[in-house]
Amino acid sequence: MPSRIKLMLSVACLVTAACGYWFMVYLGRQGPSYAVAFLGVFATVAMWIFPEVVRKDVKTRLPGS
Repeated sequence: MPSRIKLMLSVACLVTAACGYWFMVYLGRQGPSYAVAFLGVFATVAMWIFPEVVRKDVKTRLPGS
């Protein structure tokens, strides 16, 4: 995935997590607000750390074919 798209997804993920955090705080739910903040940051970091799966078209031949 190009870095430009990954950056836009990261910003969207962090903004969504921040909105979710503030909404939970507004409702008075302290525990779930921490979970929302953690999961938003974790998802963003994981997107940058773990590589994207790329499949190659490899034509394998079975023995005897």
